[in-house]
Amino acid sequence: MQKNDMVTVTIEDMGTSGEGIGKVDGYTLFIKDAIIGDVVEAKIMKAKKNYGYARLMNILAPSEYRVKNPECSMARKCGGCQIQEMEYGRQLQFKMDKVRGNLMRIGEVPEELLDRVMEPIVGMDEPFHYRNKAQFPVGTDKEGNIVTGFYAGRTHSIIPNTDCSLGVPVNEKILKCILAFMEEYGIRAYDEEKHSGLVRHVLIRYGFTTKEIMVCLVINGNSLPCGEILAERLAQIPGMTSITLSINKEKTNVIMGNQIKPLWGQTYITDYIGNIKYQISPLSFYQVNPIQTEKLYGLALEYADLHGNETVWDLYCGIGTISLFLAQRAKKVYGVEIVPQAIDDAKNNAKINGITNAEFYVGKAEEVLPEYYAAYEREHGGKTAHADVIVVDPPRKGCEESLLQTMVDMQPDRIVYVSCDSATLARDVKHLRRCGYELERVRAVDQFPHTVHVETVCLLSRVK
Repeated sequence: MQKNDMVTVTIEDMGTSGEGIGKVDGYTLFIKDAIIGDVVEAKIMKAKKNYGYARLMNILAPSEYRVKNPECSMARKCGGCQIQEMEYGRQLQFKMDKVRGNLMRIGEVPEELLDRVMEPIVGMDEPFHYRNKAQFPVGTDKEGNIVTGFYAGRTHSIIPNTDCSLGVPVNEKILKCILAFMEEYGIRAYDEEKHSGLVRHVLIRYGFTTKEIMVCLVINGNSLPCGEILAERLAQIPGMTSITLSINKEKTNVIMGNQIKPLWGQTYITDYIGNIKYQISPLSFYQVNPIQTEKLYGLALEYADLHGNETVWDLYCGIGTISLFLAQRAKKVYGVEIVPQAIDDAKNNAKINGITNAEFYVGKAEEVLPEYYAAYEREHGGKTAHADVIVVDPPRKGCEESLLQTMVDMQPDRIVYVSCDSATLARDVKHLRRCGYELERVRAVDQFPHTVHVETVCLLSRVK
């Protein structure tokens, strides 16, 4: 195979990033935007010895799973919805297969065990308009017009779009108001290359239960000229609760600055997951799909199997979202999180919900837990610390081995592992199974329909 060769390929599988996989004379090709069952014409863009990457040129015979009229015409350009053109039921199957495949291949979990413990994926009834948070970059097009939308896949060029199919409908009204204001008052969009211009991003958050709205403009400066006029206009939108500025003057692609300045209203909104109320600031980490989050945390709580007398550790606890769920049924919950602002939020969230049996520590989970374990042993004459249940919800990279070892040393009866990356989950499950824990239940939750991402909840129990 050579670069620029044209080939006809039948797509038989999909890769972890949602690209179609097919073979031509035994040579494997990865083709973005092609889905299982498609027969396509593709142009080879990069040819390695045993595999290559090709660009989809024509769909010769569409898959039975291909959606005839996708909800969003921008999906292919934008890259945010990698698999929107695949029928939703088939998306769910793809995600279950991905989790199962990783647990078998990387985690070395026997197939017959997975047949017993793996439960059906939790999908959505309405898999659009589910995101309560959206971050829109602001820039200038070739004609000099101010635009906002999303970055095209793997680039920093903006695909103009004020009406994302995954976001809430009010986003469009807010963005159009901001763009019109910037045009009227001659406020320039930020230029990444020149590090000039003012408005970098617009962050919008929406409370699905409370209907409260937050708008935060990320600016390359200390203030927004005529900001009070923009605030007055945005405040007319029903539900508007918080309008702020995030100061980010760094030459970086980190979106938010650390300093938040109020422009109108309060600096946070509130929302609920189940019956727990949360205060959410512009910098708070908060799950973006509240409908599925309630199902996800409900599963974590079910797997934890609490009866009111347990000591629970919640590692990577964020603003206390899972901790406060668990505290309703546990004797004591300890939460650990590296971000000080998140721990402040967690303590505040415990307070506003009247929860007194949750305690929070700032620090790396992989340092706090081993230090606590060692200190407990010193202070209690060699007696070791024990947790009844440990819940862990790590970032994409999974858990460090030292943390997994301390978890095992504390001999919890149950470990509930919530994961956003089934590959690192599988690696950690392999370690825990070697250390005397067995997989009891596994369930995937589709937190991000139309993307390749999937959350997974696992229950591992100590083998007596």
